[in-house]
Amino acid sequence: MTFRLAFLNLEQDHRRWEKRRRLIVDQLTALSPDIFAMNEISVPSQTGRWLQSQATARIGKRFALVQQTKTNTSSRIEGEGLLTRFPVLETGNLDYRTQDYVALVARMEIEDRIVDVYVTHLYMSRGDESLRIFQVQQLLEWIDARDDADAQIVCGDFNAAPDKPAAQLMAKTFTATQSAPTAFTPLADDTGGIAHPDWARMDRSIDYIWLRGPIAALDSGVCFDIPDAADKTLWPSDHAGVWADLDWV
Repeated sequence: MTFRLAFLNLEQDHRRWEKRRRLIVDQLTALSPDIFAMNEISVPSQTGRWLQSQATARIGKRFALVQQTKTNTSSRIEGEGLLTRFPVLETGNLDYRTQDYVALVARMEIEDRIVDVYVTHLYMSRGDESLRIFQVQQLLEWIDARDDADAQIVCGDFNAAPDKPAAQLMAKTFTATQSAPTAFTPLADDTGGIAHPDWARMDRSIDYIWLRGPIAALDSGVCFDIPDAADKTLWPSDHAGVWADLDWV
């Protein structure tokens, strides 16, 4: 059975969320994924719960929501999450103990097989690469400690292009579904200020869907990459997203 997974870094509720969220929902509806992984869910605005209700109503599938907030004071601000139409058997979380970053896992049953879907967000692109390497090492150790699933999928903003050590460490045991550019879109705020002004537009792949086990991508690409028709500075987020059609092999 082919199933579709999509991922997007939501940029919390910043930069005209009330306007750009309709772009997310419209493009999410067009994608119609079975699993939707998310970085930077806004805790105060409950953006995860809002997207859950919108996806259920618009796509016509009942989605479960799994969320994990960051740690310490960041727990009041943002977290990671996913929506899934598959039965959730178990959830868990990992505290990297670096800069409040976390990972979550949701164990699902898909066609009588067990899949662990992880969602994480690694240390910022301008930060120390050694911290991202450390986080990937912890993530892989955690995944290996949960080796009784049939397959593993890891989604997230790794803040590392494919040639960077953190991404290369993941690639030793996981396969990325794509390496097309996902960052950064020219999303602007109310004053016209463009997100990440020091970076080039859409010149790097830092958002991933990683696969391990008897599962493969039949097709994959970039998504959430269409701006508003009347305002080319209004995008779904400051990143584009990633989608993949997956099947057992």
